[in-house]
Amino acid sequence: MASSLVLTVCAHDRPGIMSRISGLVTEGGGNWLESRMARLGGQFAGIVRVACEDEAAAEALQESLKVLSEEGIEVYCHDEGDLSDYPYTRCLRVDIYGNDRPGIVSQLAKTISQAGANIEELNTSIESAAMAGHPIFHASGTVCLPDSTDDEDLVAAIEGLSDDLNVEIGSLA
Repeated sequence: MASSLVLTVCAHDRPGIMSRISGLVTEGGGNWLESRMARLGGQFAGIVRVACEDEAAAEALQESLKVLSEEGIEVYCHDEGDLSDYPYTRCLRVDIYGNDRPGIVSQLAKTISQAGANIEELNTSIESAAMAGHPIFHASGTVCLPDSTDDEDLVAAIEGLSDDLNVEIGSLA
């Protein structure tokens, strides 16, 4: 029976990290299914989903990845979770803009959760306002909702955090 692993990776950024990890995955018989990678503050961070032929192959791959710690690449392996009871039936693309302030990500995450939605992916940044030049908070990502949560209720809840928040949503095709 096939087995999937989710790997989280962190290392001081430098050339060759992806090459090294993907090489070990391939040598170990794993199939690289999907990944998200970023460089933040001089660090490389990533999350990777890998399929293995069976449980024994997954265990062997996990063992072979341990050598990377000697090279300063920390890899943590997790079994893929059971998604059979995942209640989120539709996903939306969200873009949120507003004045930056401490706690905005915490408030945003709490509001989305309280509305019954789940953050699938979130990228945040501070950008310079087009005309004024002051810092503007920007969050973009994917939020998934169960049938019981209305899109407009989610938007209203987020916009209710502050008068200056602008929320744009779109469906994912």
